[in-house]
Amino acid sequence: MENLVKDLNKFLSDLAVFYRKLQNYHWNIKGPHFFTLHEKLENYYDEINEQIDVIAEHILMLGYEPLGTMKDYLATTSIKEAKNEKLSDTIVIENLIEDYTLLLQEANKIKKSADDKEAYATSTLIDDNISNYMKNLWMLKQLKG
Repeated sequence: MENLVKDLNKFLSDLAVFYRKLQNYHWNIKGPHFFTLHEKLENYYDEINEQIDVIAEHILMLGYEPLGTMKDYLATTSIKEAKNEKLSDTIVIENLIEDYTLLLQEANKIKKSADDKEAYATSTLIDDNISNYMKNLWMLKQLKG
């Protein structure tokens, strides 16, 4: 179970850093898709914020401690932080595809591990993340062309 919790804490770290990155993009995006993506980025970070809470509470329900500091998140995450700079909508879309792909891979890894350990509550919990990331990736790839 400890390895599964370690994976959940890594996932939590990825989500926390991705949340900040999405807000940064929301504030700094520019380009022809500004209005569409500015609003969509807000939707994305609201979704991720809820996922952060659900994953952290799930770790607590399993009897473990979720990571809770930016220092811990940055030491654990695979998501690259965004810089404080204006970015074109095409770069933001590419980066979102990369990050959602990483989150999907992490979620699938957790799902498999949870199933192997018969931790069905964790497995079921992660299903919504997998579906959400797949849909977001599909939509972003359509926008990219």
